[in-house]
Amino acid sequence: MEKLAFKFPRLCKILADGGYQGDLAMWTKQKFGWDLEVVLRPKENPRKFNVVPKRWIVERTFSWLENYRRLTIDYEFLTETAEAMVTVAFIQILLKRFF
Repeated sequence: MEKLAFKFPRLCKILADGGYQGDLAMWTKQKFGWDLEVVLRPKENPRKFNVVPKRWIVERTFSWLENYRRLTIDYEFLTETAEAMVTVAFIQILLKRFF
C-alpha cells in the first residue's frame, strides 16, 4: 500500500468487494487518508440476479480483456510483460472506440 501511496498521490477512494469488510477501511483511512468503499450485494433476494453498483464496471473491463487471446492465459514469465500486454490491449480498445 505504501507503494500505491507514492505512485498514485491523487488516490482518494478504493472500491472493494464484500470480503474486505472490517478493520481494513479504518486502517486505510488512518494510515493513508483513503476511503475504502465496500460494495455489497443487496440483502433482499440474494439468489436473484442483481446488478451491484460499481462491480459491473470491473466485470465489463475483464470481459473486454478476455477478447484478447494473449491475455486469456498467463503466458508471460515476467509481470512487467503481462502488464505491458494489458496496456497494449487497452490502447487497442481505445483506438477502436475513437477512430
